[in-house]
Amino acid sequence: MLKKIFSKGGFYGALAFFILFSASPFYIMLITMFKKSHDLFNPNNNPFFFTELPTLDHMKLLFSQTLFTTFLWNTLLVGVAVVVITVLLAVPAAFSLARMAGKWGESIGIGIFLTYLVPPTLLFIPLSRIVAILGLQNSLWSLILVYPTFTVPFCTWLLMSFFKSIPKDIEEQALIDGCSRMGAFFRVLLPLAVPGIISVVVFAFTLVANEYIYALAFIQDSAKKTIGIGLTTELVRGDVFYWGSLMGGALLASIPVALLYTFFLDRIISGLAMGASKR
Repeated sequence: MLKKIFSKGGFYGALAFFILFSASPFYIMLITMFKKSHDLFNPNNNPFFFTELPTLDHMKLLFSQTLFTTFLWNTLLVGVAVVVITVLLAVPAAFSLARMAGKWGESIGIGIFLTYLVPPTLLFIPLSRIVAILGLQNSLWSLILVYPTFTVPFCTWLLMSFFKSIPKDIEEQALIDGCSRMGAFFRVLLPLAVPGIISVVVFAFTLVANEYIYALAFIQDSAKKTIGIGLTTELVRGDVFYWGSLMGGALLASIPVALLYTFFLDRIISGLAMGASKR
């Protein structure tokens, strides 16, 4: 009996610690965005509670003196475009490497994934040259062109493991029933791959929303910046950090991604679990 109580107590204690640890950044952002500047910068005040009455001054600065909503809209446009390109390229590539490339498929897949591991700080210089030749400087099209260079390799590698986890018998039965290989892919395999595709969509959009180096190198106008560089470049002026507005913008920008993960959590876990196993 005591062993069972201690076991449950340890489990719920660990769960409570994990929840507090995961929620603490959001709590800090929430309380910082409403703290007065004097309360925020006074070292004698408790940073986890309001010492003075809350204020909306930081939110007024965020929405009136920056293009915060434009940053969000630009991030959404680039994210959706890159996700569509990534899915259109990664799904057939992963299927071909997993099913039709034979023994070379695994080696090619690893080679594709290795390109994802190359640091952006090494690639943005040659990519900036390509962007300049194409005349896409200071344009959202430059980001739409460049971002698939790291989303496609990662998502292809992820989907390869997922397609390998789907039994070949299902595809062979569809072929016996009269489907062509493309018909079997669209009618049978693609519906089964929905959890993996959703995982790819969420990961690709998250990678795009968090990207900083390429956006900083290719975009100069405030009206064309994404949220990653918009907040930091507009709310860090010289040696002055507008922490209240920075935390407020970060919290508001993280809410859509958090909701995306929450609504599709089961699908994401299913996709990753199936992709982790090989038949």
